[in-house]
This record gives sequence, C-alpha cells and structure tokens, in this order.
Amino acid sequence: MSTGLDGVVAAETILCHTDSARGMIWVRGVALPDLLTQHGFEGTVALLWDGFAGDGLTRSGMQDAFGAARAAAFADLPRWIGLARGLSLYEGLRLGLAAQPDTSTPAALVGAMTVIVAALLRLGQGRAPLAPDLALSTAADLLRMYHGEAAPESAVVALDTYFTAMVESGLSASSFTARVVASTRASLANAVLGAWGAFTGTLHGGAPGPTLDMLDAAEAAPDLDAWLEARLRGGERLMGFGHRVYRGNDPRAEAMRASMQRMGHLARRLDFATHVEQRVAAVIEKVKPGRTLPPNVEIMAALLLDAVGFPREGFTPVFAACRVAGWLAHAMEQQKTGRMIRPTSAYIGPAVG
Repeated sequence: MSTGLDGVVAAETILCHTDSARGMIWVRGVALPDLLTQHGFEGTVALLWDGFAGDGLTRSGMQDAFGAARAAAFADLPRWIGLARGLSLYEGLRLGLAAQPDTSTPAALVGAMTVIVAALLRLGQGRAPLAPDLALSTAADLLRMYHGEAAPESAVVALDTYFTAMVESGLSASSFTARVVASTRASLANAVLGAWGAFTGTLHGGAPGPTLDMLDAAEAAPDLDAWLEARLRGGERLMGFGHRVYRGNDPRAEAMRASMQRMGHLARRLDFATHVEQRVAAVIEKVKPGRTLPPNVEIMAALLLDAVGFPREGFTPVFAACRVAGWLAHAMEQQKTGRMIRPTSAYIGPAVG
C-alpha cells in the first residue's frame, strides 16, 4: 500500500485533467494555452463553477461578482482585523477565513480571500488596508490593494497568467481536504478553511518562498556546480526541481516563463534561474547518470511573484488567493455527490486477541 495514496482514485471529477507525459492540463476540456489566451482567471473560474455555482457563468459575470464580494469583504474588515495584530501572516489569514459566515457564497469567499491577503500584507508592513476597485480584475486589484497604486500592465498580465495556470491542477492535498470537509455537509467556508490548513505546509503551497531562498544561496555560491553537487550527493532536496506528477516540462511553468519574458527588467532574476536549471541538468547527469531533475512550477512561480512585487513571505497567501476558487470547485462537486468520504485504514499495531 502506498502511504501517500499514489495511484489511488479518490474521486471522479469533471473539473481538471492533467497528463504528465504530454505536459498538459485541461480545465473542463479546455487546454491551458486556451485558458490563458481566451479565458483568464475569471473566465477559468466560470468554467470550473458552471453548473455548481450557477448555470451559464461568464468571465464578465465572475469579474462583477468578485468585485462586489471584495467590497463587502473590505467593509467587514473592522470586525476581525484588529485581532490579527501580532499574529503571523498565516495565522492572520486563518483568522480571516474563520471569520467568514457559513452562509458565504463561493464568490464571497474568493472576494474575501483577495481582500484578506492584501490587507494582511499591508498590515504587516505598518500600512492601512486599501479599499478595492470593483471595476478591476482580481489580479489587477490585488496588486493595486497591496502596492497602493495601479500596477504596470505587464505585471497584471503576469499575475493573471499565474492565477489562471494555478487555480486548479487536480486532486492536490488541499483540494482533497476541501472535498473531505464538504462531503460531511459542512459549509463551503469550512471547506476553504480546512484547505488553507493543508495548503500551508512546505511540501504543498508553502514551497514558493523557500525556492527563492534556494536561488539566493545558489547565487552566493562561489562555485555553482560544486554547490549543486554537494547538495545532490548529500541527498538534500533542491527546491523548485522535481515533481511528484510531472516528469518533464510543466506547462504552467512555461506559461509563467513566457509572461515574465515580456516584463523586461522587472523579471531580472529569470536569466540566472535559467542558468541554474542548465547547471542542475548537467550536475544530476554526473551524480546520477540517466536521472533527470527538471524544474517544476515552483521556481517560475517564485520568480513571477517576486517580479510583480510581492514579498516572499506573502507567496503562499497570494497563491491561495487564486487556488481558493479551485478548492471551492472541488467542494461543490463533492457536495453534488451527496456521499461522505470515509476511507478505511489497515491496522498494523500490536496484536489483539
């Protein structure tokens, strides 16, 4: 039995299909490149939620709903934000999600997450939260609410690319958690709160920040190849390389790379990261001939979030600001089945008689 449940089918879904061999992701039958060029974040959420949160959902309708939800969430901030002072960013976000009513709609929870993330990031820097602009997209308004001014168009496009690529990618630990919670007929707010708890671990949504730390250490090394070889021979994990699902190029990473290439000087670390990827490929062949260690989505995600100006401690919350829509899609799909998830376990403890 696999302790990580590898290969175990835990749900049937119409939401997303990933093909690691072909390096592609489809959401409701639409391939990732088409999601990026034709749908964007709001349009992709409309695809994911159609038939669950309403019928005939559209990109413009989602943008309007999310804008209204951000306004409501901002008006509600005074009720709980004072309790977040002195807490870590992750703890503050948990508090903000716990403050959401059980009656919250899916759109309300996405809007709340966007406002909570921006408000807590500013609060941690001694700045007051900034009211949302209802006319903007989720990516544009998150950047504006954090930075305090409109972001360059290239940054908005890059973050929307990130949001679209990362909103849903199959039955991850956090999405499975959302399904388990929702299967008990708990509220969607509780499903999101549970998913956030699973998401905070460094093996899941907590990975992008440490990936940038790895690049810092690599850049400081006097001999990059020797540094990489020592880590690989020592069995240390190289953050940003290798993936449990994708064995080759991750299409999400390639989409982010392309968006950063259009950002010019704002994506100043992209060239060095590309150099590190090349040296990792050479060193892994030396250390473990025949093995590969391709870059995964986390290295491009970290570079992109850094390029659009978020601090690395905020990478996981910003990731959650888009993935929450995927959690909700899984939770709503699970609710439709009417079946509680109740697996069995194999007892391997002391003998009983």
